[in-house]
Amino acid sequence: MSVSASRRFVPLFAAALLASAMPIAAAAAPDGDSAAIARIIDEGMNRSEAMTTASALMDRIGPRLTNSENHRKAESWAMDLLRQRGLANVHVEPFDFGVGWNLDSYSVAMVTPRALPLTAIPVAWSPATSGTVQAPVVIAPMSREEHFAEWKGKLAGKIVLVSLPGQTSESKGPVFQRYTDAEIAELDTYTKPVFDPDAAALQVRNRRFFGKLAAFLKAEGALAVVKMSYRDGKLVHGEGYDFQPGQTLALPAVELAQEDYRKLVRLAKTGAAPTIAITVAARYDESNLKAENLVAEIPGSDPKAGYVMAGAHFDSWIAGDGANDNGAGSITVLEAARLISRLGVKPKRTIRFVLWSGEEQGLLGSRAYIDQHYASRPVDPALKGIDSYIAWRNAFPITPKPEYSQLKAYFNMDNGSGRFRGIYSEGNLGAEKLLKEWLSPFDMLGADKLVVSKTGGTDHVFLQAIGLPGYQFIQDPLDYDSRVHHSNLDTLDHMRADDMRQAAVIMAGMLWQAANSDKELPRAVLPTQPAPTDPFKVRDPSQ
Repeated sequence: MSVSASRRFVPLFAAALLASAMPIAAAAAPDGDSAAIARIIDEGMNRSEAMTTASALMDRIGPRLTNSENHRKAESWAMDLLRQRGLANVHVEPFDFGVGWNLDSYSVAMVTPRALPLTAIPVAWSPATSGTVQAPVVIAPMSREEHFAEWKGKLAGKIVLVSLPGQTSESKGPVFQRYTDAEIAELDTYTKPVFDPDAAALQVRNRRFFGKLAAFLKAEGALAVVKMSYRDGKLVHGEGYDFQPGQTLALPAVELAQEDYRKLVRLAKTGAAPTIAITVAARYDESNLKAENLVAEIPGSDPKAGYVMAGAHFDSWIAGDGANDNGAGSITVLEAARLISRLGVKPKRTIRFVLWSGEEQGLLGSRAYIDQHYASRPVDPALKGIDSYIAWRNAFPITPKPEYSQLKAYFNMDNGSGRFRGIYSEGNLGAEKLLKEWLSPFDMLGADKLVVSKTGGTDHVFLQAIGLPGYQFIQDPLDYDSRVHHSNLDTLDHMRADDMRQAAVIMAGMLWQAANSDKELPRAVLPTQPAPTDPFKVRDPSQ
């Protein structure tokens, strides 16, 4: 225990004893924050429900692809749980998304030169096979439309392998990692902004390629498309982004484990092309093209004081159970709501809890929430999905809405289930003093670091992009990036119970302090149109 942590332990322990001897209403006294935080720590550490709640979600319900039947089942479960825990205003807020897709079963196997089950996953939003598709493979790597001409007239009746096999990888880093203090210190570096006005168009082109590839293969008479997993170790993922009505993939698509993919390539290069069989039972659902964000509240006592918020994305990919991405964040939000609700005291500000949807397809749920509540940006409404996401980031001016000023703080969790080590200040030096103050009761739990750098790829990003105080916690990496993220290993086995208890306690404590503080986090400036970082850049036309 550090010196600073030991100094804090005495008043917190005394406050816990005081809280246990006093009626609940005493938590509203001037030292109520200390008493409340002590009670949050006691409840969260000694009577945590995080892992049993996690098992109910991940083991019993499983993956939650946006707008799937399973996502709606999980959503209904979470709403019931929040109501049971005493939260108010539990509701969903729909937003435009796209086609639902439900995967019932699948199998992929090599038939010749020998029988062998293959490790694979269908690509999300790809069509089902008509029964079992069985055919020889053809190795036809294609990464740009210019490659199509080479394969015209050569693919009819084949299952087409479209990835370059490359070389087997050699892991040079640890599979499982906890940050050292020195590694966290390396994160304390200002992230210089970069604006490239041409980058968006390139992203849109690259995003659309797989759909164009599938259409080309279908026109050539191919039966299915197979791509190689981007990780080794028999890991597969199944990400797909073609979910708009009328724009889904033209033929069945599967992702194959690297080891199995390269086996097929070697066999095809040294003899008769192997035959494989693919069976995919999947169903499109166009009856409801809207996905939903789930919202619940602990009402505050001062309606003029604004509100604070915590969130995590509830959707996941399909290969695993979505435990660490982002069941961990979702469970932490649900457990934090329980811990605060157990206090039985109204905070000054309302505390809002949100489980986002559509994060994996481009932060679509949190962006829709921003459009509905906080600010608008001039984006062509004809753009959908990832295309809309890319355009939104570069659309100016930003026009705040009346609710813009009411959000006082937002805390997000979406970096696996690793314990909290501190918080990113996202380059807002003015906010560091108050963030550090709110973190200080949790030094003894190991969450005592504050770094200036930004962290991206999740739902606080677009709040920051319009100048609102959205923050993400520093988390120990564990095996999240090395193996678990989006993969078939994303199960409850890779979630650490002690880390989850700690995260939920800190999330609840930060929310409680932000909801009751007389101080507010300083805002960043409202962003305006940036100038190109490199005004002389000439793009390579082959990219």
